[in-house]
Amino acid sequence: MKYVVVTGGVISGVGKGIIASSTGLLLKTMGLAVTMIKIDPYMNIDAGTMAPTEHGEVFVLGDGGEVDLDLGNYERYLNITLTRDHNLTTGKIYQHVIQQERAGYYLGQTVQIIPHLTNAIESWITRIAKIPVDETGAEPDVCVIELGGTIGDIENAPFVEALKQLRMRAGVDNFLHIHVSFIPVVNGEQKTKPTQHTIRVVRSAGLHPDLIACRCVDMIDDSTIQKVANHCQVEPSQVIAVQNVQSTYLVPALLEKQGLVQSMTELLRLAPSPVRMAKGSKMWEKWKTITSIRDYRQTVSIALVGKYTNFLDSYISLIRSLEHSAMVCERNLKLVPVDSSHLESGTQSTNPEAYNQAWQAVRSAQGILVPGGFGSRGTEGMINAIKWARESKTPFLGICLGMQLAVVEYMRNVCNRPTATSAEFDGMATDPVVIYMPEIDRAKMGGTMRLGVRPTRFQAGSEWSKVRKLYAGSMLGSLGEGIDGLQAPGSLPAESALTESAIATAADPVIQERHRHRYEVNPACIQSLEDCGLHFIGRDDSGQRMEVLELKDHPWFVAVQFHPEYISKVLSPSRPVLGFLAASAGCLELIENVHMV
Repeated sequence: MKYVVVTGGVISGVGKGIIASSTGLLLKTMGLAVTMIKIDPYMNIDAGTMAPTEHGEVFVLGDGGEVDLDLGNYERYLNITLTRDHNLTTGKIYQHVIQQERAGYYLGQTVQIIPHLTNAIESWITRIAKIPVDETGAEPDVCVIELGGTIGDIENAPFVEALKQLRMRAGVDNFLHIHVSFIPVVNGEQKTKPTQHTIRVVRSAGLHPDLIACRCVDMIDDSTIQKVANHCQVEPSQVIAVQNVQSTYLVPALLEKQGLVQSMTELLRLAPSPVRMAKGSKMWEKWKTITSIRDYRQTVSIALVGKYTNFLDSYISLIRSLEHSAMVCERNLKLVPVDSSHLESGTQSTNPEAYNQAWQAVRSAQGILVPGGFGSRGTEGMINAIKWARESKTPFLGICLGMQLAVVEYMRNVCNRPTATSAEFDGMATDPVVIYMPEIDRAKMGGTMRLGVRPTRFQAGSEWSKVRKLYAGSMLGSLGEGIDGLQAPGSLPAESALTESAIATAADPVIQERHRHRYEVNPACIQSLEDCGLHFIGRDDSGQRMEVLELKDHPWFVAVQFHPEYISKVLSPSRPVLGFLAASAGCLELIENVHMV
């Protein structure tokens, strides 16, 4: 097993996650099997109880693990499926060691940070690194490890010591360390002193970076690279310049141009087989084709109506899934964040300017997206936006809370039950159309929701469904390189058409999507809603839990209880998000007929 460790210094948020993901992708383009581990030095067991407005979104893995958003980047870039154990936190490793001590594992020893905690960290990494994470089922060749925070943070010390142990035990040619630093620009001059300082800190901790990735807003001057090399006692070829680029999807190509592939090949003595290299090269060409920045002729505007819009990292997977779909639809994405509370009548009197701006954004958008969230704040504004989308025939997608509120809106305004609401907002509600799931533990918060991959079964008679057609196409594989030049479905290969009849012959189609919720549509209200024209086309295995709803007489009115954005990939966009964006852009018919190759 070979290891690539990515650490950071100077400032947080320097881009370690994207550089680590890009490094993993480049290794995969060489035909290697790659896995990734994220170390977070916080005391939380996982990210599940952390505020999205401070920490960013909580990413949910297939096994239900609630983890740092960087693991979402890993899965999206490398097309792999990780587990909760691929995210190691201080809280998790301390809990592990204490449980072992209580069980008598240490046989009377005085349990200490060194060697017991550091040994446990090293053992955890070497064990998890061997777990297959892609469709081949092969044991990984390389494990990329990202250490969160910055070197020198007191909470990072045990992990740094453990990584030092790992380097020694892995042996020569099996361990590569990339340290990410920041080059600030002061009065027009690129400054290297912060990088010099962070390298001294790293080396004093016992780690010796093989490569220094220098982040900068602008392109880094050759003289700056030479200065870093001189003062940090490395060769200029060991300094990687990573300036800001138009899209994070361009970072892998930037690193390749900087010679990262060659450096890793030499330092790790990599020699993948020609067959695997050819396969990796083909995937890399697809990536570069679909992520290449082109000035598309048309733009699609999407209003993201949510309650965490002041910090868009709260919706990072959803934004990425929109980007994936926009690339396939060959449209420039114009994302317009709308604070849902500004759409409420109370704001009209207290802040009329914000109210008018919010409604202008919603009414002028080509598509309206209502994402997940928790609590009652801003939910009436979301309901107002959903009502507008339904009545104005504007394409709409609701996710998790967005689906629940779509049901509330429909019950109030179509089924004529104006007091309909969710038990999440009113525990004493007389007409709760959304209720707390009975199996959920109300006494605890962490890890108690309905989490991870769950099956959704499309119902008989739903062959007309637009979203079902797209899922049927996904059974054939991932998407090709967009729809450039396709003017009409007739220009496509005949065998690529996804017709209703073809889908109807599929026996009981089932999809697998990731969930994160505590509330569900009240089963007692389903018949009333369907009698009024709301179709629940997807349900769980029991048939009692609603998963997908859709309206027939609408360009695109779809809502899902799961989070489709979690499994969206650059080369295989989420089907509900793809359909929504295509409907908003006016190219849904083309997407429905694109061959899924």
